[in-house]
Amino acid sequence: MSRFTPAELEAARERPVPDVVADGLQVLFCGINPGLMTAATGHHFARPGNRFWPVLHLSGFTPRLLKPAEQHELLSYGLGITNVVARATARADELTAEEYIEGERLLTAKVTRWRPRWLAVVGVTAYRAAFGDRRAQVGPQERTIADTRVWVLPNPSGLNAHWTAATMAQEFARLREAARA
Repeated sequence: MSRFTPAELEAARERPVPDVVADGLQVLFCGINPGLMTAATGHHFARPGNRFWPVLHLSGFTPRLLKPAEQHELLSYGLGITNVVARATARADELTAEEYIEGERLLTAKVTRWRPRWLAVVGVTAYRAAFGDRRAQVGPQERTIADTRVWVLPNPSGLNAHWTAATMAQEFARLREAARA
């Protein structure tokens, strides 16, 4: 159960969620957009049913299970987090096509500025909408942004029933191996 009232969650729509970034990361994870719980807490992937943090650990990216409030520890592992679209919503389907297009433009500028080795877009639907690639599948992409390679990962939302935590961890681990190669 949320420790926030519905009114507090609604007000969170207006709060920006800061990126967790540094120059030259191994992997910059990119969510679709902040959910209301993320906006209310200021911590990425904060909704309790979201599997991002457990999958990150199961895949070997982190030596222990981090809590959303520990997100800045990612930097010590060469990892970061941003979003395609900055606006917080209850559901990603509230976003417009224009927001995805603008999000891709801003994301490209961030990636060009921060130069991660890999950009990992979390959610194939978000990647398709933002980058206009309707045929994209989970895995490495042909597209690069400057010298940054792009990988599409499954969406860790609890609403994504197509992937289990174990199968997601396998895909995240494939990226981890590629990032270390």
